[in-house]
Amino acid sequence: MDVFPLIFDPILKPKLWGGRRLEGLVAKSLPPGSIGESWEIVDLAGEQSRVSRGPAAGKSLAELRERWGTELTGRAPLHEGRFPLLVKFIDAAETLSIQVHPDPDAARRLGGDARPKTEAWYILAADPGAFIYRGLQPGVGVADLRKAIEQGRVESVLRRIPARVGHCYLSPAGTVHALGAGIVVAEVQTPSDTTLRFHDWNRTDPATGQPRRLDVEAALDCVCIDEVSPQAEKPEHLASVWTSVTSLVRCEFFVIERVRMAEGVQQEIPHQEMVIWIVLEGHGIITHDGSASPTSFGVGDTVLIPAGLKRGRVEAKAPSLWLEVTVPIPSSLSGFEPPERTRPLTRDSGAEHFVTLNVPPKS
Repeated sequence: MDVFPLIFDPILKPKLWGGRRLEGLVAKSLPPGSIGESWEIVDLAGEQSRVSRGPAAGKSLAELRERWGTELTGRAPLHEGRFPLLVKFIDAAETLSIQVHPDPDAARRLGGDARPKTEAWYILAADPGAFIYRGLQPGVGVADLRKAIEQGRVESVLRRIPARVGHCYLSPAGTVHALGAGIVVAEVQTPSDTTLRFHDWNRTDPATGQPRRLDVEAALDCVCIDEVSPQAEKPEHLASVWTSVTSLVRCEFFVIERVRMAEGVQQEIPHQEMVIWIVLEGHGIITHDGSASPTSFGVGDTVLIPAGLKRGRVEAKAPSLWLEVTVPIPSSLSGFEPPERTRPLTRDSGAEHFVTLNVPPKS
């Protein structure tokens, strides 16, 4: 079955702590009120992305996952039978709750609909002085965290990290964390909506007039004490004949790279597996065998490019930037870079020498 690139309707989420910045930053058409999240790609029992345009308009991601099979996901393993990633934009006008997500063992202990969750934030905008919470201060254990919560001083035991635009922060399952006020991010995560709160700044639920639910004991049971770096993930810059690529995050669940493409550049899409583009600047088109109509993309679009796309090509109609998200695939060729990208071979007197790895396009 011929497959084609997919762009989905956003699922907009009103939040007490949300704002209006997704309208300008990533071109979302927002309803009235405080919008905290725009879910771009999701395949959960209670939430389904639906294709916004093209031959599959109105179809859910679950329908296409079942219909296309590995032509969609390639060798990327499904997560409990579902699409393996969830992608969002988040606008934190106020500081989010201090929270944690479970790892697989903790999720099993919680039972019910609990699912493990690892996530990464790419900072799109940050007010002066904005920060994130990520991890515990050195030497702080679960007992210390419990005491700080009981005494109303949980902030004092958390790592507070300045938020820098263009930086990326990985929070593995079990990491205590929160976005601070005045930050907008693109979030890539495993497919889960399980969040456990330690502290929520005494906010009340407008539907009930009562304080929002906390999950202190369950959250404490999920905490991992592994030390988290106070710095953003260290980027790695790669040269190329057609674009520039910066490797931002690599973990067992996903890889995030930042791609810049100059206006007018046309290039074969150098992937033989599923890939997601989170478009942050510019616009362009994707063409492929089997379709006479190109797929247009622009700021705020999240494009899912199926593994089975035939001879896909991208053309940048303006200087463009996107986050490129892939799922790590074990391979005997894992030491090689993607096609048409380059890597340093040696260093000599401070100079780097590069080689381009030419890999035949898939037929």
